[in-house]
Amino acid sequence: MRAIVAAMLLSAAACGPRQVEVRTAPTQTSEVAIHFTNNLSKAVNVYVNSGQSDLFIRQVGANKVEHLPVPGISSGTRVTLKAKPVDGTSGYERAGVTMTEMIEWRVP
Repeated sequence: MRAIVAAMLLSAAACGPRQVEVRTAPTQTSEVAIHFTNNLSKAVNVYVNSGQSDLFIRQVGANKVEHLPVPGISSGTRVTLKAKPVDGTSGYERAGVTMTEMIEWRVP
């Protein structure tokens, strides 16, 4: 009988409330950014390519100007900037760009 009571007490303690620590991920700050002006009458998706693959940055609406932080790319990195219209028409590229704190880019 004592064994049953002890087992019940242990199982009740195991099912009790547990203290959990919840934290948010640290905010990622970006060293470099693009000051992007979309002069087209349609939205474009902006990408940065540093050699392996395109890194999607953000979609910028028609006739909009946006500040686009570029996470994961360090200052001094040579990249290709790409803007691809959402309707699938041919896009724009700017190759051989050395990223700095702020790059100006306008399309078209």
